[in-house]
Order: sequence, then C-alpha cells, then structure tokens
Amino acid sequence: MTERYEYSRRRFMTAAAAFGGAAAAVGLAGGARAAGRGGARVARERRTGDRLVELTIDSPALGGQETVVLLTPRGWERRAAGRTWPVLWLLPGGDGDERIWTEQHLVQDIGELRDTLVVMPGMPLFGFYTDWWNGGAGGPPAVETFHLREVLPLLERDYGAGRARAVGGDSQGGFGALSYTARHPGLFRAAASYSGAVHPLAHPEVWLSGARYVGVDGTAIFGDPVAQRHVWEAHDPWYLADALRHTPVYLAAGDGTAGELDGPDPEPDPFIPGTEEWVERLPDDVISLTEAICGIETRALADRLIMRGTPVTAHFYPGTHGGTYGRRELRSSMPLLLRALDGGA
Repeated sequence: MTERYEYSRRRFMTAAAAFGGAAAAVGLAGGARAAGRGGARVARERRTGDRLVELTIDSPALGGQETVVLLTPRGWERRAAGRTWPVLWLLPGGDGDERIWTEQHLVQDIGELRDTLVVMPGMPLFGFYTDWWNGGAGGPPAVETFHLREVLPLLERDYGAGRARAVGGDSQGGFGALSYTARHPGLFRAAASYSGAVHPLAHPEVWLSGARYVGVDGTAIFGDPVAQRHVWEAHDPWYLADALRHTPVYLAAGDGTAGELDGPDPEPDPFIPGTEEWVERLPDDVISLTEAICGIETRALADRLIMRGTPVTAHFYPGTHGGTYGRRELRSSMPLLLRALDGGA
C-alpha cells in the first residue's frame, strides 16, 4: 500500500522528542562564497547536449579529477556579469555517477526547471558525502570539501550559481542531501531524499558490508561505528534532526518488495556477505535488501523530524532500489523544492 503524508510545523509532544541532540554544525554559508579552497580549477568544459555542460575539475580535496554536469537555465549562455539563477543540486548514489540524473531520471525533461541551474556533481565510489576518516589521518577523498568548498564557490564565481539553493539525492545521495543541509545551516533551503541511506548508524553492518562488496574499506569513511561513533553521529541525519527543524524535507522510499515500476519479473538484489542477519529478519517477499533498509531508515527519520515540527512530505510504497522510482519521486518533490527557491537567486 502506498502511503503519502505531509506535515507542516505541527508539534508532536512525545517522549521520543527528547532523544539526543544534533552534533555541532559546521558553518559554511558565508565561507563558500570565496574562491575554491586549495586551488580547485576547471580543467575542461564541454557542451554535451541541449542545455547540458560538463565540467572536469581538478580537485585537491579528492586528489584527482571529478566531473560536474550542469543543466543550464534559459538565457544562461548570454548571461551578463553578475547574473545568477536559483540552484538545484542533485547528488548521485554510491556509484558516484552523475549521469544517473540525465540518463535514468531524465531531469532535462522537467519543464519546471527551465529557469533553474541544476548542478549534478560526481563522487568517488561509495564516497558517502563526507571527508573520509582514513584512520584519523583525513586526506583524500574529502568529498564534502570537494562539493561545498571547491565546486560551490567555483559555480558561484563563474557559472551563474546564486545563493538560493535546494538539494535532492538518490540512495547514498539522499544521505548526502540531508547530511549537508543539517551540517551547514542556511546553505540549502529544502532537501529531498529518494531511497536514501538516511540513518546509517542504525545499520552499520549493512553499509560496511556494502562497501566491502564493491572493494572499499568502509571503516575508512566514518571510522569504526563503535570507536568512532561520534564521527558517524556527526554526519547521520537522524542525529542531526534538530538542525532540520525549519527546513522543508521530502522523503521517499520503498519497502524492498516488487512494486509497480519493477516490471513483470524483477531481479532480486545480489547477496552481500555480512548481511545475513537482515536477510533472515526481513519478510520473504523482500527482493531488495538495500531498499528495505533504506525504507526502515527513512521511516525512522520521518518520525523523528515530524516530532520536531519539521515540515515533512513523505511517500512510502512497495518497490525496490532499482526501476524508475527515483525518476518518479524527483518529479513529485519538485513543488517542495521549487517553492523553496521561489523569488530568490
């Protein structure tokens, strides 16, 4: 059964509202206006389609090059100095492939975005939208620094990006959208998560096993979930819920069963060693462990935000981590995201 609900700033006074506070936020809204930190620069710019521009960026934060795709607004090519547009950031999933938005979700076909600059940055594999722990040493890949202290100021300086911003993300990108918004108050006016891993500390074994499955040392990202619990909590949107109280949030996730967009004979997720306990716990008709876990985390975050009076729009449905659910939910979230950008650039 599909569930949709929307809450404005109504207070839910329950004992759960007293659960732990958010970690200290990292101020960025002002500092991001300066030039890119550490010498990030655009190494190549090329047009790849109608309104689509691809930037290859040399990033000290990543220790290499990464791609950012722009969907440009009307009049962008003839922009005068100082002309800006409202900005929608769209963050990809754990594969870091920015092309998901144009090739799978067809963002270029959304007419409401004709007057918005859409920013679609890439990310290293399983980058999880953070500056990696790396055993306490830090260093590349510093994904958060790349996006918010390198790419963002470059776009504001040279590509017409304004200060009115909203953000959405698919899968791991949903985590990034909410974590970035909470950690940097005022940077984004609204945030959306489509099948997001939005409470990873609730299931660290699943995400660490997923990292290992694709050849990544998961403990290098946030550290060990016990020894470095403070690092996990400082990025986990569930623990940062207080920082999202005044931000419109769109949440969507499936339950891991086959849904209407999965086709007549959907393939189950591949088995990921280390997730046996959760495979046993979930109902027999779940064919997508990843989506089932994302659905559990999204419901938990929705409840927590609602209890804090956050304006939440949520959609829960039968469905897997594949199909075209992200395409549908991106379009469903447009009114919320664009309302936040209305009247500002």
